[in-house]
Amino acid sequence: MAQSASTPDLRNTPDQAVDWPRVAYLVSLSRALDKMEETRLVPEKKVLYQFSARGHDMGQILLGCRLDDPADATCGYYRSRPMLLTLGVDVADALGSAMGRAGGYSDGRDIGVVFNYPNPHGASALPMCGGVGAQYTPTAGWAQAIEYHRTVLKEPAYDKAIAVVLGGDGSVASNGFWAALTVATTQKLPMLFYIEDNGYGISVPSTFQTPGGNIAANLASWSGLTIFSGDGTDPAEAARLVDQAVTHVREERSPVLLRLTVPRLQGHSFQDTQTYKSEEFVASEWARDPLPRLKSYLIPAVLSEGEWAEIERRADSDAEAARERAEARGVADPETVLRNVFFEGTLQTEGGQWNHGYIAPDTTEVPQPAGQRINMVTAIRRTLEREMELNPRVVLFGEDIGPKGGVHAVTLGLQEKFGFGRVFDTSLSEEGIVGRAVGMALAGLMPVPEIQFRKYAEPATEQINDCGTMRWRTNNRFAAPMVLRVPGGFFKCGDPWHSQTNEVAFVHQPGWKVAVPSNAEDAVGLLRTSLRGNDPVLFFEHRSMLDFAWARRAWPGDDYALPFGRAKTTVSGDDITIVTWGAMVPRCEEAAEGRSADVIDLRTLMPWDSEAVLASVQRTRRCLIVHEDIKTAGFGAEIAAVVADQAFMDLDAPVVRLAMPDIPSPHNAVLLDWAVPSVERIRARIDDLVGF
Repeated sequence: MAQSASTPDLRNTPDQAVDWPRVAYLVSLSRALDKMEETRLVPEKKVLYQFSARGHDMGQILLGCRLDDPADATCGYYRSRPMLLTLGVDVADALGSAMGRAGGYSDGRDIGVVFNYPNPHGASALPMCGGVGAQYTPTAGWAQAIEYHRTVLKEPAYDKAIAVVLGGDGSVASNGFWAALTVATTQKLPMLFYIEDNGYGISVPSTFQTPGGNIAANLASWSGLTIFSGDGTDPAEAARLVDQAVTHVREERSPVLLRLTVPRLQGHSFQDTQTYKSEEFVASEWARDPLPRLKSYLIPAVLSEGEWAEIERRADSDAEAARERAEARGVADPETVLRNVFFEGTLQTEGGQWNHGYIAPDTTEVPQPAGQRINMVTAIRRTLEREMELNPRVVLFGEDIGPKGGVHAVTLGLQEKFGFGRVFDTSLSEEGIVGRAVGMALAGLMPVPEIQFRKYAEPATEQINDCGTMRWRTNNRFAAPMVLRVPGGFFKCGDPWHSQTNEVAFVHQPGWKVAVPSNAEDAVGLLRTSLRGNDPVLFFEHRSMLDFAWARRAWPGDDYALPFGRAKTTVSGDDITIVTWGAMVPRCEEAAEGRSADVIDLRTLMPWDSEAVLASVQRTRRCLIVHEDIKTAGFGAEIAAVVADQAFMDLDAPVVRLAMPDIPSPHNAVLLDWAVPSVERIRARIDDLVGF
C-alpha cells in the first residue's frame, strides 16, 4: 500500500535509540585520522604501516556503540580502528602507536594497526594479531569463558555479556574462522562474527575465499548459527542489522554471523595502488561511500547543516590535537624492550586468574614423600585433581580427555568428578584448542588444554606464538597464562607422527616457559607451579616416562612446588658433566655407573639452569649433552654454545652432543633403538671424553 505524503517513512526515520551525533562524530574522526596519515604522516615517514578504514567505519562504529556491557569483549584486525575509537581509546594512543612512539598500545613494540585496549569503562579490545584469521578462536574462548563464569562460577555479571570478532571477507577462508565457527555453534556460545565484506583480500576477489563470494549465503544451512546480511553503507539498514544481531546474541545466548558489504575506498594498505581494479569499479566503490549517505540520512532529521559542520570541525580539531600530543611523545628506551617477556612482578592490566581474585596457596620447595611410589600418570592426574579442588578457575579440555580420560589416561575420572563444564572434549582442531585457551585465559580462567601428541601442535603454532608474545607486544597490558600439556617422545616404538619431541621449537617461542619433567616428583612440582603461575607454560609429558618404573616416586605432598630454572644433579662425580632431560635421564644415570660423573637433569628448558651446568663444568672440565631430539639445532646446541662461551678456559676436552640423527623417529623398534641415544653409546662417549 502506498504511503500518503503526510505519513513518514519509518524505514528511513533514524532510530532514536542510536546516538547519531556520536556516530557522525566518530566517523568524521576516523576519516580525519585516515586522511592525516595518508596525506602527511606516511609521506613524512612518521607512520610506516597504514591501513585505511574508509568505507568500513560506519558499520564498526554502530556496532561498537552497542558493546556497553563491562564483560563484553571484541577482537578485531588491522582495519578496526573505528571500533577502538568507539570503545573510548585515547586518540593520541591510536596515532602514537601508529607512529611507534612510547606509550599507546605497545610502547613502540608492535605495529600501530595491531590494537589492544584493556577498557576500564566498558568492553575491552582483546590483543589483535598480525595474522589474518588469528582473532577468531581467542574470541570464541572469551565467549566460552563468559558461559563458564555464568554457569559454573555462577557470576551474574556475565548474564548479558557477549564476544564480538571482526574480520574481512578474506579471513573466512582461514583455519581460525572455521575452528571458531565450530566451537561457537557446537557449544552454543554468545559470539558475534562480524564480517566486513569489501570484495577483496588485498587483490584476491572474495570469490576465491568462498564460493560465490558470499559467506552468509554459503552458511545458510549451518546448524546453530543465525545469519544477518546486508548493506553496510546504508545507515538505516546497517543500524537495524547491528541491533538485531547484538540483541539476538545477548538474549538467545547463541552465535550470530553478521555480514555487511562495504567498499574499501583505499588500497589494502597505503602502498597498494589497486591497479588490479578497473576505474569503473573504483568509481562504483566511491559511489557507495557511507559518509555522504550518513550525512544525507541525518540532515535534517537529526542534525542541521550547521551542526554537521560543527561535528566535522570538532573531529578535525581533535585529530590535530591528538597528532600534536602523539608527536610530543618520545621513543621508548631501547633497553626496555627486554622487559615483560615474562611476568616480572607487576601485574598485567588484563588477563589471567590473578586479575580475578586468585591468590595462590602457600607452597614448599621441600618434598615431603608419603605413601607408595606412583607413576607419572598418577602424579599428574592427582596434581590436576588437587588444583581443581582448590581453584574453580582451572578448566581442562582437549581431544578425548573426557570420558576416555585421554589417550594416555592422564585425565581419567576427572570429568566424572568435576563435570562436563570443567573437563570437556573438543573438536579436532588444535587451532581451536589453543586459541580458545587464549580467550579463556584473557577472561580470568586457568585453562589447561591438551595437545594429544607433540606433532599435533603444529596446526596451533600461530596461536602458541601469539599467546607467548602477548605480554611483551602489549607491554604488560595483557597476558594469557595457561598450561599447555603436550605428550610426546618415543614409547616402546616410534613413528614420525606420535613420537616427536622437538621441545626446542617451544623454547624458541618468546614468552613460553617449558617444563620437561623426567619423573613423578618433578612432574608434581612443576605442574603445581605452572597452574598457580602467571605465564603460559608448555608442560611436556614424555610418553615413555608416564608409566616407567624408574620415573615413579612417592607423592611429594599437596604443597610441593618446584621453581622453574632449577636443575637437579641426580648423580655426582668429578670427571665429566652430563647434561640431559626427559627420557634420557635414566639412560645417562645407567651409563654413568662405575664412573665419576655429574648427571644434571635440567627439568626446565625455559628458563634453563645455566649456572648449575657451568659450575659443574668448571669443576669436571668436561661436558657431554644428551637429548632425544635431533642433533642439528636441538637445544643441546644452545647449551654447548653457552658452555663454550662462558667456560672455554675451563675445558679439557671438546663439548660433545649425543642426540638423534637428523631423521624422524623410526617406527620399527630395532630402528628406533639404533637412532635414539642408548646406554651403550652414552657410556662410550663418556669414556671417550674422560680419556681425551
